[in-house]
Amino acid sequence: MTDLKTRFLQVYSVLKSELLNDPDFEFTDDSRHWVERMLDYNVLGGKLNRGLSVVDSYKLLKLGKELTDDEMFLACSLGWCIEWLQSYFLVLDDIMDGSHTRRGQPCWFRMPKVGMIAVNDGLILRNHISRILKKHFKGKPYYVDLLDLFNEVEFQTTHGQMIDLITTLVGEKDLSKYSLSLHRRIVQYKTAYYSFYLPVACALLMFGENLDNHVNVKETLLEMGIYFQVQDDYLDCFGDPETIGKIGTDIEDFKCSWLVVKALELCNEDQKKTLYENYGKDDPVCVAKVKELYEALKLQDAYLEYERTSYEKITNSIEAHPSKAVQAVLKSFLEKIYKRQE
Repeated sequence: MTDLKTRFLQVYSVLKSELLNDPDFEFTDDSRHWVERMLDYNVLGGKLNRGLSVVDSYKLLKLGKELTDDEMFLACSLGWCIEWLQSYFLVLDDIMDGSHTRRGQPCWFRMPKVGMIAVNDGLILRNHISRILKKHFKGKPYYVDLLDLFNEVEFQTTHGQMIDLITTLVGEKDLSKYSLSLHRRIVQYKTAYYSFYLPVACALLMFGENLDNHVNVKETLLEMGIYFQVQDDYLDCFGDPETIGKIGTDIEDFKCSWLVVKALELCNEDQKKTLYENYGKDDPVCVAKVKELYEALKLQDAYLEYERTSYEKITNSIEAHPSKAVQAVLKSFLEKIYKRQE
C-alpha cells in the first residue's frame, strides 16, 4: 500500500508540473507560484482514499495482474481527478459553511491574502480536471464517457449540496423538515455519487466497460455511500474522539443527521419537545440533553440493527452480480468501511 501511495504521489507531481506549464496560458512567476501553493494546500493532505480506490478497483478488474506503467499512470491520473474534484467541492463548501478548519489546518479562504480569491481557485481546480483528461485520455475510446461521468457526478453533488443548504438555513431551524427520506436524499447526492460510485465507474471505463450495463453496480455503491454516512453520523456522537480524530459537532450544527431523524421517528411528544428545544444550540447543557435523549431512545441499538440489515442487503446485491471481478471490487469497498471506528 505504501508503495502504491508513493507511485500515486509521483503522478501528482507530474500532473502538477504539466498544469503549471500549460501552453494555453501565459503564467507569470506570481501566478504559477499561487497555483502551486493552492494545489499543495488543497489537493494534498487528505487520506486520498477516493483516488487510490480507482487504482485498487482497476487492479481487481484485471484479476490482480500486474499493471503496465502506462496503465498505472492512467489509473493514478483518474484517481487524482477525483481528488481534484473533492478539493474543488471542499474549498467552496468551507466558504458556504463559514468553516474555520479543514484537515487540521485553516480553511484555504481563511489564509492570509486568499479570502474570496478562493472562489476562483475552486473554479481553477474544477478546470484542471478537464485539462488532465484532455492531455492523457483524449485518444481513448472512453474519453467522452469520462467527461460525461465527471459532469454527471458534479451535477449530482452540487444539487445534493443545495438540498442540504436550503434545508438547514440558519435562522430557519425547523426540525419538522427532517426525515429519513430527506437524510437519504442529501447523502446519496452530496456524498455517495462522488465518493463511492465515481472511483469504480472510472476503473470500469478504463477497463473498457459500458456504464449502462452496470446500473446495479451504481445502486450497490450508492447504498454503501449511504451506509458510510450513517456510520459517520453515529461516530460523530458516539465515536471516540481520539480514534476519529475530531470532536463531533453535528448536534450543535443542527445537522440533518441520521441520529436526529431516527430520534424524531421514535420519540413521544415530551421527548420531541426536548429535542426541539435543545437541538442545534451551541451550549454544552443542550448538547448533553440531546445525547441523554439519544441514550433513552436506545439509538445505539437502532444503529446496530441498521448496520446489520444494510450489510446483509449490500452483501446480497454484491453476490447477485455475474462478474467475479466486479464482485471483488465491491467487496473490497465494503470491507474497508464495515464496522469502522474512525
